[in-house]
Amino acid sequence: MKTFDPKEISTGALHQLLLGAVSPRPIAFASTVDPDGRPNLAPFSFFNVFSANPPILIFSPARRGRDNTTKHTYENVKRVPEVVINIVDFAMVQQCSLASTDYAEGVNEFEKAGLTGIASETIRPWRVAEAPVQLECKVNRVIELGTEGGAGNLVVCELLKMHVSPKILDANDRIVPHLLDAVARCGGDWYARISGDALFEVEKPLVKIGVGVDAISTDIRNSPVLTGNDLGKLGNVELLPDETEVNEYKLLELSEMFISLEDNPGELEIELHKHARRLLAENRTLEAWKTLLAFNNQ
Repeated sequence: MKTFDPKEISTGALHQLLLGAVSPRPIAFASTVDPDGRPNLAPFSFFNVFSANPPILIFSPARRGRDNTTKHTYENVKRVPEVVINIVDFAMVQQCSLASTDYAEGVNEFEKAGLTGIASETIRPWRVAEAPVQLECKVNRVIELGTEGGAGNLVVCELLKMHVSPKILDANDRIVPHLLDAVARCGGDWYARISGDALFEVEKPLVKIGVGVDAISTDIRNSPVLTGNDLGKLGNVELLPDETEVNEYKLLELSEMFISLEDNPGELEIELHKHARRLLAENRTLEAWKTLLAFNNQ
């Protein structure tokens, strides 16, 4: 590992390392107004949701590293503590990027980016009509983290009203990631599109207690075939199959493998591990366990 001390490298270099490491990051496409009602629209990838009760989101329009100036969004929320956070999908990512340009104060980024501003229901800033999710928020507080270039300014927002396109909802009013087609920021000029093969499911161990990787026998844990992710899946089961289940599975599903490799136990073990890994890739975890345990039930 190469080690970096934040005190020994420039703010710009540290900034780029952080953006590359903490990746991908969701984008807050923030719509604000100044005291004269002039709109401003800008994206920020220092952003996330932090609470559901109360519903709190935080984003950070940091001080510019090159000249230590503050951004119009920061100045606006200090004077008019309201913001619409619009979620960016792939269909509008180029327009979102264009809106990040440092236009002069008072320039309307909705017009510059070719986006449609529509009235909010509870606050003054406009919503982005093209955004699949629009979050009307009041600003509870702004926390300045420093006074030098690169210092963040945490805008703590409380959700007042949420607008979601019905096109991205399922029958239970849950957002479908494939339909949302969201994008996120990575380091440099790179983005991530959260759709297609980029999406995968991991079962949450919330309603059950997995046995843990430490409960897996050493020969399986040190397998040259199985990965850390494979071991994580194996450790997320509540109970291991018993000997009867393993033997039945061995007779029904693995007999050919055992017969063909009965004189080569080392190769047999490797092939069983390969078969178990294929089963794990298909989320057939209990079958993978039976396959692995079958080797010791000879």
